Order: sequence, then structure tokens, then C-alpha cells
Amino acid sequence: MYLHAGCQIAVSPDTKYFAVDWLGVEVTGATLGIIGMGSIGYKVAQRARAFNMRILYHNRNRRRKEEEEAVGAHYCAKMEDLLQQSDFVMLVVNLTPETHKLIGKKELGLMKPTATLINISRGAVIDQDALVEALQNKVIRAAALDVTYPEPLPRDHPLLNLTNVIITPHIGTATVQAIRTMAEEAIANMLAVLNDQPIPSEVFPK
Repeated sequence: MYLHAGCQIAVSPDTKYFAVDWLGVEVTGATLGIIGMGSIGYKVAQRARAFNMRILYHNRNRRRKEEEEAVGAHYCAKMEDLLQQSDFVMLVVNLTPETHKLIGKKELGLMKPTATLINISRGAVIDQDALVEALQNKVIRAAALDVTYPEPLPRDHPLLNLTNVIITPHIGTATVQAIRTMAEEAIANMLAVLNDQPIPSEVFPK
């Protein structure tokens, strides 16, 4: 929020000085709650550890003790406990019938009024109407969304007019290197199938 607004202040033709009381929130020492501790969620935890964040996580399956200790993560069996304690809540889950609108009015109400909700999974994991209401009424401090539903949002959607939300156009993997790596992985999988070899990135049905 502050980065985006700060950029606007810095480049605005109306800016004559920078306010000294325009303050953000530290991530160092803050509590990060990760909902979905798969491979991506775990990599988020590795990076958060570098900022000396307290890391909580909620997942269908608990990570092995040595994996938790490696990043200093603490397991929350109940998602509600994570929501109540976290300064930043990050959603890193797959979109399934179980995770559709996983975060709604009740869950937003459990969060700290100073908390920020971050969604890098899929837009429909959040009840967007409930999120709009929570942001408008300062139930939570802010949201940062790389995903929405639909994408892009209709130009008259209320989320686009709120000052306490940042929306990016689903660019979590939008780097030259990441796209190249994904293409190489896809090619490796196709070649394995054609050569009757084990598929490197095979997805097994549950």
C-alpha cells in the first residue's frame, strides 16, 4: 500500500514536500501466517525467516519436525488460531471445493484490525464481497492481491477504488526466467511420455 501510494506522491506534480508522519509497518519481527504449506508456502517461509518473522502455518498435513525447525515455523491445527495471531496472512492454497471462499466474513473478523491479507493462490479462495466490506469498514488494515475473480475485475468493481488494497495482474510467475523454466519442465515431461520414461512432474490423482 505504502509503496504504491508513495510512488504516486513522489511523482505527483502537486507534491511540494514529503510528510514526516507518513509511516508504514515493519515486517521484521511481525507474525506471518501461511495458509497452505506446500512447496510454494514453504519457500515463502524460507524467505520470511530472513526477515526474522515469527512464522505460523496451517495445512492439511503437518510438516515434519525438521522441516518446521529449518524455517522456524509453528503449526496451527486450527486456521482460526493463525488468523487471530498473524500480522500478515498469506494464502498459498490450491483452489478446490474445500478452499472455495475459504476466507469470508467470519474469518476476516477473526483477523487483527492491523493485519494485512495477501493472496497469491486463486481469487475465489476469498469471498470478495466480504473482503470489500472488511476493507471499507477497517476490519483489517489492508489487502494485497495478485489474483481476483474474474481476472481482470470489471472496471467498476469496488475493490479498484479502495486505497488500502494493492492488486497486481496475476504476475507471481511473470519473469523471463520462471516462464523459461516452466517451458523447459513441460518439454521434459512430454519427451518422457514419448520415450516411455517416468514423468518428472507427474501429478497423481488423490
